[in-house]
Amino acid sequence: MTSLENAIIRLLKSRPFYGHLLLNLRREALHDQTKSAGITIRDGIPVLSVDGPAFGSLQPLQQEALLEHLLKHLLHLHPLRRRQRNPHDWDVACDLAINPGIANLPPGALQPANYRLETGLAAEEYYDLIVPTFDFGNVDGSGAGGNQQDCQGGSAGTGPADALKEAETIDSHEAWQEADGTPLTLAEEMVRSLVRDALQGSDGQTPADIRAVVDHLLQPAPIPWRQVLRQFFATAGRTGRSTTWMREHRRFEHSTPGIRKRRKLNLLVGVDVSDSTNIVALREAFAAELVSLARGRDCQLTVVYANSRIQRVEAFSTSSFVAQRYDGGGFTDLRPVFDYAKTLHPLPAAVIYLTDGIGPVPERMEFPTLWVLTQEGERPAPWGLELRLTV
Repeated sequence: MTSLENAIIRLLKSRPFYGHLLLNLRREALHDQTKSAGITIRDGIPVLSVDGPAFGSLQPLQQEALLEHLLKHLLHLHPLRRRQRNPHDWDVACDLAINPGIANLPPGALQPANYRLETGLAAEEYYDLIVPTFDFGNVDGSGAGGNQQDCQGGSAGTGPADALKEAETIDSHEAWQEADGTPLTLAEEMVRSLVRDALQGSDGQTPADIRAVVDHLLQPAPIPWRQVLRQFFATAGRTGRSTTWMREHRRFEHSTPGIRKRRKLNLLVGVDVSDSTNIVALREAFAAELVSLARGRDCQLTVVYANSRIQRVEAFSTSSFVAQRYDGGGFTDLRPVFDYAKTLHPLPAAVIYLTDGIGPVPERMEFPTLWVLTQEGERPAPWGLELRLTV
């Protein structure tokens, strides 16, 4: 993806805040062949998807504008806010909300003025204007209904709802439904961490048109750490299958039990046992919360105690998990826990690491990671979700 990397380098020079945000996103190939790029939040992780040839065919300024468009979807948490709404109309409303402030967008970008709509409204306000009255659309398809609505003083059939019925976004929103598996507060914490890192990398320079959004993210209402930990726990679960006679098998009807999906949780918990985290109340509060969460789920926890190397490993099932402490000491190297995670079978769904964050880390994230940091700790890597543990 040379064209994408070049676009990011240009943004790092011209608009460093956006460039640093992009550096911390997971990247993958886009499977929607009709678009050149898309963004979503999957299992608490922001994912940027790009079709290399399609993205490379855009002019450099259009590439930068499209990336800015995607980042604004992320900063506004648009994929998370679509729940219970008509998908097509919500997607259109989100583009109408952010496009007016972006110059050099690719051809076809939706603009409110083209549909006799006021500029500067929030996505929810555009959504209310364009969704036809008494028409909830098709939640499995485009979401465009057939009723007509008299909007902005126009005659029936000529309002925004009718004009935007076949409208398309310039980026792919197909993966937005994957964001439904991430609780909103968890996503906010993830985006907040990305914003902090981007501000640090850009010397605090924030684009004027998103300054209010950034300020809101940096001054949120306090969220209890236990709530975030529980949400990460729930998001990290694996999907398994079990048979049940309460559901009919799709192929064999009454002769074979049906299949019911179940959530199977397999986590690796790292505990930094260096002197800086040797706080009895902190470790016991963390262990007690893990006990509570584990007993409420069908799960397997592998607890790895480590400083510069692994000191002790314990495996617990739901029924056998009990709160314990192990004291170590010495300096910290955070890499051995992740190396050990790669040897487990099955691989852990996620890693939860209690640490002060001071020590070498892997260059990239191979498992969804929650850094549970001490109050004075430092986030050790640009990847992963940060949580401050207070007792």
